[in-house]
Amino acid sequence: MAKKLAGKMKLQIPAGQANPSPPVGPALGQRGINIMEFCKAFNAKTQEMEQGAPCPTEITYYQDKSFTMDIKTPPASYFLKKAAKLKSGANNPGRETVGTVTAAQVKEIAEAKMKDLNANDVEAAMQIILGSARSMGIEVK
Repeated sequence: MAKKLAGKMKLQIPAGQANPSPPVGPALGQRGINIMEFCKAFNAKTQEMEQGAPCPTEITYYQDKSFTMDIKTPPASYFLKKAAKLKSGANNPGRETVGTVTAAQVKEIAEAKMKDLNANDVEAAMQIILGSARSMGIEVK
């Protein structure tokens, strides 16, 4: 028999750093999800990722208090800021440039994000990443 779906929720949690403190604990607790079980499972799944990288996570929880999680790759903006060695994007993108990345770095980011992007090949994925770079005020050389 299939489990009865109770709901879905999305959280962005740093890789390998899930703990019961806010915002993770209260968000899971009010839905009846075992917080420690989730933290252990999340940290185990993200241990090979870069520690502290923000991981968008979709949690599906069921009426029998069980759950499944789908951990996505970190956002493109995280990779772009890291490649350009920036703390944040431009205040007014399009008018100012705050950093640069190479085409090779864009291709590397596109390959890393490929499974989460709506693209058929790496070239299309690169165009998506280029759009993100432009909206952050990062120039591509």
